[in-house]
Amino acid sequence: MSITPPGDVRYNLETSISRRDPKKAAMSGWIGSALEYYDFALYSLAATLIFPAIFFPSQNPTAAIIASLATYAVGYISRPVGAVVLGAYGDRHGRKHVLVFAMLLMGFATFAVGLLPTYGQVGILAPVLLVILRLIQGFAVAGELGGASAMIVEHSPDAKRGFFTSFSLQGTQVGSILATAVLLPLAAFLPDDQFEIWGWRIPFLLSAIVILAGYFIRRRVQEPPAYVAQSEKGEAKRRFPLFDLLRTHPWVMVRCVIMTFTNVIGMATLIFGVSYATQKGYGIGYSSSEFLWVTLMANLAAVVTIPMFGALSDRIGRRTLMVAGGIGGGLLAGGYLWAIDQRSLVLVFACVVIVQGIFFQMWNATFATFFQEQFPMRIRVTGFAVSQNLGLMIASFFPSVFTAIAPPGSTNVPVVIGLTTFGICLVAAFATLLSSDTKGKSLEDLEVHKAHSRPLRSGRA
Repeated sequence: MSITPPGDVRYNLETSISRRDPKKAAMSGWIGSALEYYDFALYSLAATLIFPAIFFPSQNPTAAIIASLATYAVGYISRPVGAVVLGAYGDRHGRKHVLVFAMLLMGFATFAVGLLPTYGQVGILAPVLLVILRLIQGFAVAGELGGASAMIVEHSPDAKRGFFTSFSLQGTQVGSILATAVLLPLAAFLPDDQFEIWGWRIPFLLSAIVILAGYFIRRRVQEPPAYVAQSEKGEAKRRFPLFDLLRTHPWVMVRCVIMTFTNVIGMATLIFGVSYATQKGYGIGYSSSEFLWVTLMANLAAVVTIPMFGALSDRIGRRTLMVAGGIGGGLLAGGYLWAIDQRSLVLVFACVVIVQGIFFQMWNATFATFFQEQFPMRIRVTGFAVSQNLGLMIASFFPSVFTAIAPPGSTNVPVVIGLTTFGICLVAAFATLLSSDTKGKSLEDLEVHKAHSRPLRSGRA
């Protein structure tokens, strides 16, 4: 395998700095992530609020909840496949092209969900079609954040990489807010029977807007100059990125997969927590519309805190924030479920802001930059996408596991789920501590170091 000489790497990267455009890259990543995660978050909300009743047999409430949450998880099964395919496309042919394709595919799949017949109309065919479309969603979204954050990282000045890259994560939260804002009034003001018949379909059909917006927004994005320089030398197309990743950075990938388990905080609060609060089997008694407001509050808090923590990571380092946020959020997740158990909506709002809006965002605002910094440019999209999506595929089953170990009718649900969440977060924090911090290192220095590194040891320095 030929490696570009270190001097040439530094020259190519440093001479392209004047052509970087971090503001435009960050805005493109923000808008694109918001539109694509609108689609993905919409399904997540519907999987807990409405899908158990209309796509699955209703004789056994516990089975219907688990089945619906399993279709939510199915979207994560196809994400590693999407990560390999779309990651390779982004590394070999450009970040811009993969972002356009991923958004258009997501828009088509989500629009089709809004047209599906129910279980009462076609029986088992309804959940089968739902699973197929969820698989397509998962495949498409796998290339979004990896491509968007790689583009921003490669456009950004070294001293503000964390700040600019955090806007792609802020965009994902805005997408969740848009999904909640569209679904909330429909669930609140429509009669239950009308919401189940046609009201829930409207937000999915609005994804037609994503198809149009995705094309016009993403086709105008410019490739990072450093990537263009590398592509002109033919470096990006000499190897298949997945094989390169597994040969040169396997342990970096494994650590990133384990770090991704920190998403269990969101799984425990905004996925399982919604089911715990609203499903009749648990007997808590919150309405769907009330917990849409809780989800909206969590995402609003995240929109505010993400760029703050992104900027802070440039000053104190990514690793410190990721460890503190993961451990803190994991420790308090049980407290949030306890607040639900107390049937105090004010307490629930306060806890979700602390757990999801503050502690989890310490991790969420910084992980994209940190993961991107772990891999060289030639496999950056693939390394990020494969690591993140393998981790999310495993983590996506946590809500179903939670329902299985603390089913409707069981006692001490907050304690059982809280301790489980905290334990998983401790494992993720340990993986973070084993990873090298990138504080104070330029992207050029990281690239030169990775060019020097030997296979199987390149991510250990």
